[in-house]
Amino acid sequence: MSEASIIDVFHQGGIIAYPTEAVFGLGCDPDNDQAINKLLALKNRSRDKGLILLAGNYSQVLPYIDDSAIPQDKRFIVLSRWPGPITQILPANKNLSPLISGIFKTVAVRITNHPDIVQLCKQTGKPIISTSANLSGEPTANTWQEVKQLFPQQLDYILKGQTLGLTKPSTIINAISGAVIRP
Repeated sequence: MSEASIIDVFHQGGIIAYPTEAVFGLGCDPDNDQAINKLLALKNRSRDKGLILLAGNYSQVLPYIDDSAIPQDKRFIVLSRWPGPITQILPANKNLSPLISGIFKTVAVRITNHPDIVQLCKQTGKPIISTSANLSGEPTANTWQEVKQLFPQQLDYILKGQTLGLTKPSTIINAISGAVIRP
């Protein structure tokens, strides 16, 4: 498939597998509730948990967060942690789909430096939903070949790149309180 076809799949509500900093992720268009429901069903993941938004730059997540609720003294800290393997919990836009935020009034966001995902987000002009490539509670796929074994027919596109080689999933930090949720 050509690179343009991943963009078509994304816009048509498909489920995409792609490399992240440490593991492979599964994702879809964050503005397509039908695609998000399909992804949650595929993973057997609870709607209550929420999902991560993975973006190439901060401006791509602005429609999904409540940027005005981030205190000015915290904004510099938030932005200084990116790009990279840090997922931050930010105040959610009040109109954000509960399929993304789960039962929370916040949303998990990561600005990545993975070149494949930066390019994907640049081409779509928006972030991608991100959750690990596995069934809930099971080990995560680290290569596209493992993704293909786990989901032989269920995915619409597998981006056959490589992770950045980190050995553990991203750190998760509450951006406002500074509390580390996952080291």
